[in-house]
Amino acid sequence: MKFKVDENLPVELASELRLRGHDSDTVDDEGLCGAPDSGVVSRARSENRIIITLDKGIADIFRFPIATHAGIVLFRPGSLGRKAVLAFIRERLSSLLEHNLADRITVVTADRIRFR
Repeated sequence: MKFKVDENLPVELASELRLRGHDSDTVDDEGLCGAPDSGVVSRARSENRIIITLDKGIADIFRFPIATHAGIVLFRPGSLGRKAVLAFIRERLSSLLEHNLADRITVVTADRIRFR
């Protein structure tokens, strides 16, 4: 799979995805830090990349219907501290990557993974 890691997530996540065999870059790699959500979504779509984010705005199905992106994964950890977010994602990453994440919105919470 191809991923774009949003600026609100630790950049180490892109490296971890690469180690697992996935093509991954970051919003920062693309010079998109501070860009509007629409710009990030558009770039990811043009590269056929699934966006990984903490941003509920990007995962808003009314703002960004399924046809406007290649897929979005929204992580909803209980804490927003950098270490806590990274630990939350690491605990769920293997399970998450077993699913088809393309062309849908995936929401990852402490107790489940759900799809829209």
